[in-house]
Amino acid sequence: MSTKYVDDFRTAARRAVDWVADYLENVRDYPVTPRMNAGDLVDRLPKSAPDTGEPFKQILKDFEKVIVPSVVHWNHPGFMAYFACTGSTPAIIAEMLAAALNTNGIHWKTSPAVTELEQVTLAWLRQWLGLPDSFFGEIFDTASVSSLHGIAAAREMADPDARENGSRPNLTLYTSEQAHSSIEKDAIALGIGRCNVRKIPVDAEFRMIPGALVKAIQRDLDAGKRPFCVVATVGTTSTTSIDPVPAIADIADQYALWLHVDAAYAGAAVVVPELRRIFDGVERAHSLVVNAHKWLFSPMDLSVFYTRRPDILRRAFSLVPEYLTPVDDTRAVNLMDYGVPLGRRFRALKLWFIMRYFGREGICTLIRSQVAMAKKLAGWVDADPRFERMAPVPLSVVCFRYKGTDEQNQAILDAVNASGKVFLSHTVLNGKLALRVAIGNLGTAREDVEQAWELVRLATMAAEAWRPGSL
Repeated sequence: MSTKYVDDFRTAARRAVDWVADYLENVRDYPVTPRMNAGDLVDRLPKSAPDTGEPFKQILKDFEKVIVPSVVHWNHPGFMAYFACTGSTPAIIAEMLAAALNTNGIHWKTSPAVTELEQVTLAWLRQWLGLPDSFFGEIFDTASVSSLHGIAAAREMADPDARENGSRPNLTLYTSEQAHSSIEKDAIALGIGRCNVRKIPVDAEFRMIPGALVKAIQRDLDAGKRPFCVVATVGTTSTTSIDPVPAIADIADQYALWLHVDAAYAGAAVVVPELRRIFDGVERAHSLVVNAHKWLFSPMDLSVFYTRRPDILRRAFSLVPEYLTPVDDTRAVNLMDYGVPLGRRFRALKLWFIMRYFGREGICTLIRSQVAMAKKLAGWVDADPRFERMAPVPLSVVCFRYKGTDEQNQAILDAVNASGKVFLSHTVLNGKLALRVAIGNLGTAREDVEQAWELVRLATMAAEAWRPGSL
């Protein structure tokens, strides 16, 4: 690379690093969500790319002036809408270094560092999670893709001919009615079809009911269907409920089903000793997903997938053309054989930096603190007679509502989010709209949670005066 390119980079990179440091230090000064309408950014940008190159200085100026005002700041301590995705400083540095190396881990020969650091780092994480050494790990982008690979392996175990001939029309998959929508999408992508996804009812705490699972499986068997996979969730999206994995594992064994566990959000909590109970039975799963970009403080994207049947996963996906023939070495792992992606970013570098920078004790302290903040918020909700809590709080998400109409609760949510100080989301539980506060950002402190609660209370006073047709 020419000296000019490197010199330009050196100057611009220093300015960019200073901007990033200032941004992280002062992120509270930004509104969490942008004040804009759909299409505003499109209208502000040129209709075509420049014919001649522009200097970094101008590009960075436009980034700050045009792009940043259109950003939802997931790094903001007041971001409590969805599961947090924090860009921690060690991971930001690792992301920059990975981009500079620009390596591609197709198989071992194309980048030994990508392959072997991924093996080592996921072994470290496996130890933190208390999983058996038999679990093989690899990194994908998101939980949607990780779960797709788990379900694809399940199909391979039940119907090995599907690789050549496509899915049988009678394969059936089972998951909780509270499961993430990605499970249905994966069934669509794999040719299983939504009509063959059974959404199992949940109990009062939004956990899959094992007896209902058995009945659904038996009905399908009686109808000539072929049950092949059950997906349990440890930390559902709406309420962070935890399915009874030991009982579900018993049923999976009884009917020879593949058990996949979606622990995308909650899996990281198992690093904390007193929270290990949420993984009871998970060691019996055939596959598992934990997202480092949720509660392990990695920027998007980094989803960890484990399976104790890598042989079946490899059987489902291995397809090696002549130009990709790997080296013949028993220690060389070729990750292209274990999934859809051929190209593979150096994502493990982020996780390696994070685990070394914070250490297990540092991660424990952060997660423990955020769970405690959620418990405190739940206590404030329970103590105010105007509100009702809609779900238990096993981890760091609190679902509650004002004891009024859905329209009033929506008005409260809209008013809180319009403040720009916090960003909350909603869900629907037992047919009622509920406010949802998810605490998980690296920078979130008790005062941020107190502010969110105070904004809810202030908005509630306005909602109490609201009547249909008054707006």
